Amino acid sequence: MLTLTENATTAVKHLTEQVPTDTAGLRIAQATAPNEGYAVTLAEAPAEGDTVVEDSGARVFVDAVSSVQLGDRVLDAQIDENGGVGFALAQRR
Repeated sequence: MLTLTENATTAVKHLTEQVPTDTAGLRIAQATAPNEGYAVTLAEAPAEGDTVVEDSGARVFVDAVSSVQLGDRVLDAQIDENGGVGFALAQRR
């Protein structure tokens, strides 16, 4: 199952504070165009079939196809000085 670094947990919590619901999370799904990787969006709740990854209050929803592909990955994040967030996936060690 996808895991989150401490930075990713902090970033996800920061982003989901902007969504007016207690069930909000970051959603990772296949991009609409082939070979474009993953689409990352804010969601009010998981979609049907999503795997829910929770860590210290951060919620990430992963669609069924991506859940299989990301099962051995770690989600990391960096927040820049302007508050912008960048996510990266790494192989779990």
